[in-house]
Amino acid sequence: MGLFKRFVSQTRKPEGFLGKVMLSGMNSGHAAMADWGISHLPPMTPEKAVDLGCGGGRNAGELLKKYPKAHVTAIDYSELSVEKAKVFNQAAIAEGKCEVRQGNVSNLHLPDCSFDLATAFETVYFWPGLDRCFGQIVRILKPGGIFMICNESDGEDDTGKKYEGIIDGMKCYTAEQLETALKSSGFSEVTGDHHPSKPWITIIARK
Repeated sequence: MGLFKRFVSQTRKPEGFLGKVMLSGMNSGHAAMADWGISHLPPMTPEKAVDLGCGGGRNAGELLKKYPKAHVTAIDYSELSVEKAKVFNQAAIAEGKCEVRQGNVSNLHLPDCSFDLATAFETVYFWPGLDRCFGQIVRILKPGGIFMICNESDGEDDTGKKYEGIIDGMKCYTAEQLETALKSSGFSEVTGDHHPSKPWITIIARK
């Protein structure tokens, strides 16, 4: 495997030295897209939110800023990501407002009907089966809870297709594919938006 492929593959599960390099730029590199996605969240005052595939932890921190009364749980299956997210959110963790833990979205060890909001930034590309993973999110959300997906690729852009061919296990979904999978998993309302000049997509689903 060439160095470039080994490096970009760290987006799936950061590990080792290359994983540390990837994580060092992940928070800033996706900030504009993540903020665009967050702007789509409907008016709400969640008590508990969970960021799935939290990466370096920046977006969990943004949720804490947007919802200062909420408790945010950040989950990633990469040990390096968990370490980075803990450092990034150490103040909120010390205040008891944030928890960062290692976990797999296909088998979330979280209680049923416990969260008002779940988010997934730049991560569903790597999830092991949308139906199972979305089913887990339906399970942990309260009735009326919101799940937001924000992706840099709309499944049809050349860059997304390029990396899909390089990174093992990566799948860039179209908005229509995500909406169909969400509805089949039990979400009752699903809406999407496409950035006017970039291949970014945001999907909002309500349980």
